[in-house]
Formats: sequence, structure tokens, C-alpha cells
Amino acid sequence: MNARCLAMVALLVACGGHEKSATTTDPDPQLGGGALAGVVQDTRSPIEKRRDVACAALGPRVTKCAVDDARAELAAGRMTKPDFEANTARAIQDKNTEEFVAKCEVQLSSRQVRVLEVCRQDETECAPLLDCLGHINDKPTARR
Repeated sequence: MNARCLAMVALLVACGGHEKSATTTDPDPQLGGGALAGVVQDTRSPIEKRRDVACAALGPRVTKCAVDDARAELAAGRMTKPDFEANTARAIQDKNTEEFVAKCEVQLSSRQVRVLEVCRQDETECAPLLDCLGHINDKPTARR
């Protein structure tokens, strides 16, 4: 990923940590070693659910932006074709997306979640998207 995408991930990491929790119920573990496990209950709050939807949608887009940046570096002669192919292999892209989503799914304020949602919805191009996401740690302004 390029420096700008890495900076975005670093901004998200700076927001703090969070653990998702889920519970399972197995009415009788003696029957089939859990084969009859009950329903998994989603214990995330509404804001956590909104955050996770936004993070999951943004992950592939941020990875695509990194690939586009690498393609531009290749075209400008600042990256070799073997480096481009190694850095943009499907496994690398999948890992970058996975890491973005994991680092995005941290404890965020409702304002920060709204930034993720607005950026996801409103920005279709990479540069404006990354600029928009760069506002995730801005201090809220006082209302008049």
C-alpha cells in the first residue's frame, strides 16, 4: 500500500481498541459435541454495526486505491513490473483489505462512524475518498 493508505490505517489504529463479542448456546454439548449449537446472538451496539458495515465496504475500496497508486508508480517508471506484480497480487490485496477492516473496527465515536459512512457514500474517486477519511480524527466543532 502507498504511504497515504498506510497513513489512513494508522489514523484508524490511533482511535483505540475494541473487541466484538458474541455468545453461543449449546443446549446439550453431549449430543454431537456442539452439533446442535443454538443461535449466535449479535451483541454489537447499533453504532458498532454501522461502523462494521462502513469498514467492510471501505476496505476493498482503499485497497483498490493502493493498487491504482501502484499502477501509476509503474507507469511513471518508479516501480518495476515484478515489484508491481508482487505488491498487487490477489493474496496481498486480500490481506491489505483484511488488515484495513480489522484496524477500522475499533472503538469509534458516533461522529467518526458518520465520517466513515459519509466518505463511503459520497466519494467515488480515490483522492477525495482518502482526503475524506483523513477527517476521521478531526475535533468536532462547536455548534452555534
